[in-house]
Amino acid sequence: MPLWTVHGDGRTVAPGAVVAPTERLSWPATLAMGVQHVVAMFGATFLVPSLTGFPVSTTLLFSGLGTLLFLVVTKNQLPSYLGSSFAFIAPITAAVAAGGTGSALAGVVAVGLLLALVGVVVQVAGLGWVDALMPPVVAGAIVALIGFNLAPTAWTNFQADGATATITLVAVILFSVLFRGFLGRISIFLGVVVGYVYAAFTGSFDIPNPLRGDRTPAELIADAPWIGLPEFHLPDFVSPGTWTTIAMFLPVVLVLVAENVGHVRGVATMTDASVNRHTGRALIADGAATMLAGGFGGSGTTTYGENIGVMAATRVYSTAVYWIAGGFAILLAFSPKIGEVFNSIPAGVLGGATTALYGLIGIIGIKIWVDNRVDFSRPVNQYTAAVALVIAIAGFSLDAGAFSFGGIVLGTVAALAIYHLGNLIARARRTGADDGGPIPAVGPLGGDPLDGDAAGGDAPR
Repeated sequence: MPLWTVHGDGRTVAPGAVVAPTERLSWPATLAMGVQHVVAMFGATFLVPSLTGFPVSTTLLFSGLGTLLFLVVTKNQLPSYLGSSFAFIAPITAAVAAGGTGSALAGVVAVGLLLALVGVVVQVAGLGWVDALMPPVVAGAIVALIGFNLAPTAWTNFQADGATATITLVAVILFSVLFRGFLGRISIFLGVVVGYVYAAFTGSFDIPNPLRGDRTPAELIADAPWIGLPEFHLPDFVSPGTWTTIAMFLPVVLVLVAENVGHVRGVATMTDASVNRHTGRALIADGAATMLAGGFGGSGTTTYGENIGVMAATRVYSTAVYWIAGGFAILLAFSPKIGEVFNSIPAGVLGGATTALYGLIGIIGIKIWVDNRVDFSRPVNQYTAAVALVIAIAGFSLDAGAFSFGGIVLGTVAALAIYHLGNLIARARRTGADDGGPIPAVGPLGGDPLDGDAAGGDAPR
């Protein structure tokens, strides 16, 4: 792997310039930016285990280890942080309810293996087949339906404490519109902090938890040691129910492919087009990191838009920053007290945060449509999106013998089938097929307005 060269004077980045993946600033600046990337990913990464019941410290550990593995596999050429993927929330929740944690972990491992295999194919054959399988209307529908399928979960948590949930949600929205730059990009994390503090002052931490020996959250936090090993679990491939639940995880692969491809293209757009040649390695690396996490009790990983946002704001794409970030996350994972703090987040706080967060996942899918100017005057596009979203939002299900398929699986299959079969017929009948285009660079939803917008003038569009 290449060593980093110092960019300029090691302290500043000239206007219009970027710090390339193989460059770095001074080590103090690199250290600070690495910690900043951990803060950026933290708000989203800890929510996944908090919502699925997985150990927070374990997920954080494999997030850090996965990031380091990603850097090794991509030959230190592709800056990325691997945080917890929200695409796993729905299948993990369903799998735990049906077959337990072991079955859910088996599903995570299966997704990682399949993603790595896709990466091998991409590395050998290129990206053309991915673009053909998932044109923008299909990719957007799959991403959107995963977020909207989680809406009932957000409502359940919201109902647990409506006042706390509302305060959390309002705080998330206010932080996103009040602040520019980094603080605006971590609005969900800051909103959770506000909700957490409100819950603490209103007595939520004095309520005994029957699942934790009738001990209060405050007692659990106080008694937890500062240093200790994370909690590990092994996947269960033996129980008959495991193979039934694994089917629910397979659509997640499509989302992870879209996220990884979009991440690579985003970095390439902002640094050097040659970065695109690492797409196959990125998929292999994320697949391997997901398998590693699922093999020992962590949640599946993905490249993080939050960290793309930080890179875009700082113009620093140095992989040295991510070595620092991954190492710092690993250190945090060995603090049970920190894990108990996250485990103590009240349901109302999660309800407020996830109302925004799950909606934003859906909006990312819609953003793919907008960025690619998907033509919704064409019936094949209309029905691809419409049917898939309704199936996911309503929570359609299908029992087929020993297998049970939920809204995410059925919605994904519907999107793929309607688009490709509908296009086949539309081409034959010349009724207006849609031949799509490549998946775009999927960047962060937030970010600062252009100077013209901020000043009230007309900015170039």
